Amino acid sequence: MNKRLLLLWLLPFCAAHAASTLPAPVQALEKQGITIIKSFPAPGGMTGYLGKYQDMGVTIYVTADGKHAISGYLYDGQGNNLSEKVIEKEIYAPAGRELWQRMEKADWIADGKADAPRKIYVFADPFCPYCHQFWEQARPWVDSGKVQIRTLLVGVIKPESPAWAAAILASENPAKTWRDFETSGGKMKLSVSDAIPPTQARILNVNQKLMDDLGANATPAIYYMNEENVLQQEVGLPDAERMQAVMGEK
Repeated sequence: MNKRLLLLWLLPFCAAHAASTLPAPVQALEKQGITIIKSFPAPGGMTGYLGKYQDMGVTIYVTADGKHAISGYLYDGQGNNLSEKVIEKEIYAPAGRELWQRMEKADWIADGKADAPRKIYVFADPFCPYCHQFWEQARPWVDSGKVQIRTLLVGVIKPESPAWAAAILASENPAKTWRDFETSGGKMKLSVSDAIPPTQARILNVNQKLMDDLGANATPAIYYMNEENVLQQEVGLPDAERMQAVMGEK
């Protein structure tokens, strides 16, 4: 997923070393605002340090004598970014799994079989035309039982969006109501209340907070786990190639 969109406040930033045990160059970088998370072995006799700066993962490499530090990416002879691998493994992958667990515990609307091998979370607004297009394009995967879409409703498109989302959530069968609403192309009449009931207001607030924490600023915001169990993000309507990546084989 786009790493810049993943808020790293999810990571428990407990420094692995007391400040006094860090090499002097690393201590100097700490004073400039870098939070040191842990050390790790690095090539060439160096010691690597994983840190965070302005919500981004950073790597620092200290020379064998401990007197100098280099901040940035380290590459091997084949051009592989060794730093990115460390940041992905130690920061983004664990944070993504935690966000996935939060989505699992949220109040989502199920679309598709519960035993579908692939689960996808989608933040959607009742008035979002691209959400509707995604819903329509996903039918072959959902109807074949290969994918279950879990929709987290939010109200971001229009002033009346929260009330319409709340009406769907408050219906006797939200999953059926959402399916009927999407089948109608958003033209189905809903029993919309002027005041959003507390239960639905709480759900919408939780969903909005989750969407904000994931860094998404538009709908549909789509999340799935890839083969390496790393959280992936698609914001907006995927094109045909990206749709295949999101949904898997038909």
